[in-house]
Amino acid sequence: MLRLPQAAASIHTVSKQLVTSSFGIAFDIDGVILRGANPIGNSSRALRRLYDDSGALKIPFLFLTNGGGIPEARRAVELSNILEVNILPSQVVQGHSPFRNLLKRYENEFIVATGKGEPAVVMSEYGFKKVVSLDEYATHFNNIDPVAQYKKWSTKQELNCTRNSGKTVSNHIDYSQNVKAAFVVSDPVDWGRDIQVLCDILTSGGVPGEENWHQPRLYFAADDLQYQAAFPSERLGMGAFRIALQSVFNRIHEKPLEYTSFGKPNPFVFKNAETILEHLLQDSFLGNVRTENADDSSLRSFKTLYMIGDNPFVDVKGAKQAGYPWFSILTRTGVFRQRENHSQYPADMVVGTVEEAVDFILQREDASS
Repeated sequence: MLRLPQAAASIHTVSKQLVTSSFGIAFDIDGVILRGANPIGNSSRALRRLYDDSGALKIPFLFLTNGGGIPEARRAVELSNILEVNILPSQVVQGHSPFRNLLKRYENEFIVATGKGEPAVVMSEYGFKKVVSLDEYATHFNNIDPVAQYKKWSTKQELNCTRNSGKTVSNHIDYSQNVKAAFVVSDPVDWGRDIQVLCDILTSGGVPGEENWHQPRLYFAADDLQYQAAFPSERLGMGAFRIALQSVFNRIHEKPLEYTSFGKPNPFVFKNAETILEHLLQDSFLGNVRTENADDSSLRSFKTLYMIGDNPFVDVKGAKQAGYPWFSILTRTGVFRQRENHSQYPADMVVGTVEEAVDFILQREDASS
């Protein structure tokens, strides 16, 4: 059973050093901090160096990952338990975190969410009132998946998972109404079923089986082609699923697929991370950190923001596109494992592990202070 860190349940303390920090850090998770559920590169020890002896945060940092599938608060608890440091929900920015910015548009609209974990619960916690998982949605259309009877596995319905969530996913939905938007919240589990049902939704105007060529909106939380998981070599990510869906859709529909992708390397994601780190630096209590975009001229700006990642096409490319004050550091513990720097998207610094990255940062900042 996961235990809630004490610091997440009470008023948080901030080291006096935090108020004067001129730099912040964004960590990727998979391939940098963890491989699967196991810490790598002495990540726990590296993170502890960012706290003072009392456990107060002295260097502002967050996790900037394209992963997801569970609410940020629950992910913060998991990371706290694995890494043995107090992580706040506001320090966890997942691929789907920007979806909350679409709440005004879709709060009361019928939407479908798919992906591993609990995609409908994630969206419900953001405030979307009429959201169902694609798992649940598909059960309301007989024979929509023509090979369902041959599948030996079963997937947990998100509606049954809401007992463990602070939000309730609506179970009073008219499934004959038009789906206004589909959200790929995390890596899909059943590619064949999801591609079929999404094509049904997107080529019918939102009601499978009907003829309406108007395509509902489609959003992806990220567009990673590959990522580093527990298996030794890289695994296909959401970007690969997007390519598969797009290829099929474009063959059966008269117009090309329209979609919007979030996640790294989108410069918006890095700007949002910068804002969160600024609030983390500014606020007296960490529990008041805001995660939405804000134009607040009173916030302190950083001289340097470090992006520590393992994927040149995502982490380094994103930091370079974001520009000042981002500084990219590439580790060799994930997707990237070359001896020399990446040729297409070279990082500002290449190291072996995340611990070496933190060592470099602290030495560099100490020398410049």
